[in-house]
Amino acid sequence: MSTVADKLAKKSSSKTSSKQVRLRLVYVDFWSAVKLSFLAAVALAIVTIVSIFLIFMVLQTTDLIARVDEIFDSFTGGEFKIASFLSLPQVMAFGAIVAILNLIVVTVLGAVVAGIYNLMVKVTGGLLVGFTSN
Repeated sequence: MSTVADKLAKKSSSKTSSKQVRLRLVYVDFWSAVKLSFLAAVALAIVTIVSIFLIFMVLQTTDLIARVDEIFDSFTGGEFKIASFLSLPQVMAFGAIVAILNLIVVTVLGAVVAGIYNLMVKVTGGLLVGFTSN
């Protein structure tokens, strides 16, 4: 069975001063994957909260919420006001809830992917990675 790494190793058989190493990734540490996915999820949560804040501020500054309120006024007769539901504390609370849910989901997905990879290594033999020093 010939792999891409084998073909690359044969092509670069010329005399060079760089050394090539082919390694096989046969195990992903579960807790390392959980920690890394948690840190990625924290970064995503921060981006989520900041972007929700910025979008709300742009909508508030451009008076788009008031214009949409006027449209709903014509349909509901003034009984329903969007501006009463879209204040900054309520929007930020919603953003915090979404960020926390994303934090949990991304962390769990990182753990699941690590577990699935460790199970699939038993079938496929792992991921072959080639390294070279220049």
